[in-house]
Amino acid sequence: MHFDEAVNYLHGLGHETLAIKLGLDNIERLLAALGSPERAYPAVQIAGTNGKGSTAAMLDGICRASGVRAGLYVSPHLVSITERIRIDGRDITRADFARLATLVRAASTGLKTATGALPTFFEQVTAIALVAFHEARVELAILETGLGGRLDATTAARADVLAITPIALDHQEYLGDTLQAIASEKAAIIRTGAAVAVVVAPQPEAARTVVLARCRECHVTPRFATEDIRVHGADASGRMCLTFDTGADVYDNVRLSLRGRHQATNAAVAVGVAEVLRERGFPITRAAVVEGLETAEHAGRLELIAGQPSLLFDGAHNAAGARALRDYLDEFARAPVTLVFGAMRDKDLGEIAATIFPAADKLILTRPTNPRAATLDALASLAATRDVNRPPILTETPAGALRAAVECTPPGGIICVTGSLYLVGEVKSLLAERERKLNREA
Repeated sequence: MHFDEAVNYLHGLGHETLAIKLGLDNIERLLAALGSPERAYPAVQIAGTNGKGSTAAMLDGICRASGVRAGLYVSPHLVSITERIRIDGRDITRADFARLATLVRAASTGLKTATGALPTFFEQVTAIALVAFHEARVELAILETGLGGRLDATTAARADVLAITPIALDHQEYLGDTLQAIASEKAAIIRTGAAVAVVVAPQPEAARTVVLARCRECHVTPRFATEDIRVHGADASGRMCLTFDTGADVYDNVRLSLRGRHQATNAAVAVGVAEVLRERGFPITRAAVVEGLETAEHAGRLELIAGQPSLLFDGAHNAAGARALRDYLDEFARAPVTLVFGAMRDKDLGEIAATIFPAADKLILTRPTNPRAATLDALASLAATRDVNRPPILTETPAGALRAAVECTPPGGIICVTGSLYLVGEVKSLLAERERKLNREA
């Protein structure tokens, strides 16, 4: 398959959330058919509700600063599916992705013939990543859990080093409608084994109780991400300057590259994992940890692009993420904010809207091109009951929302695109196409 053909094939398997089939049987059979590539390297698996991707990006930065050849697997992508698979800090090439997708498709078709079950989008993309890492001879794979943990495809890699970022309510239709139920699904990545280590972020008490019970059940002693974090300040864009004292080491005056106060917790988890890896022989120095935290990149998460007006991208797809965005806007947004909002209908839209809509000087509502997207009527109803400065602007498409935002935002203002990473990705694609068009005309 060529690249576009490979992408069309994968998307033809169904939307990765709507067509999800939680369970490990398919992915384990698929990996076995591909020669068990996941056995060729050690892995870190990161689960949780918020901060998984940021923690993974920071750990990847630490590995690059240490000279450790790492493979990074994250989801979802924003613009190109190749963003999900990174080796040594670079996205997999389109040619390599297409070649490996062809290989995985053949193995998947064989499994369907033998078992009647065709691996899903997420299972096949996970397999592509694990094969890519094997071919690239990575020294470490860093795997962001897609959904939950117990039955997520990344769990088939059987990582020995695990991390659990803050747990909150999200994806209740799949994981359960209580914090305890969701924590149980996340904590299930912890398993019995002398080599297993887990780093745990600060948690709400209900989630912490579940995680600790799982650790006891598996005879694993948890390591807690340090909460001894001294804040020295922040720059105008919201990058924090911090000192982390883990007991084993001190990391002084670290200027995080990722914005927002909430990133301190994610950084602490990444540091904890880095120290576990150091104990296991990886050449990770204190200086490399600092450099990695100061250079990590994670698009679409409080990603600020300066301009006239400036653009701020943030997924903020659940209540906890919305709170982090609102805190950031309250502290660091010194200019009028135009909020472009679109979200999935299965999210806690009432709480998200109550949190971030009042921060907008102008509110533009839209519908991402996604079958799960909330309707404009539903979003408008939410806006009508919230403390907004004026009636929202309703736009049928993200392209229309972007045009409206540019027209109504003063040059010194901020256009904040939020509510869903799918919306963020769609707007970023529109901007990239606009840039390509301008370059062709120049």
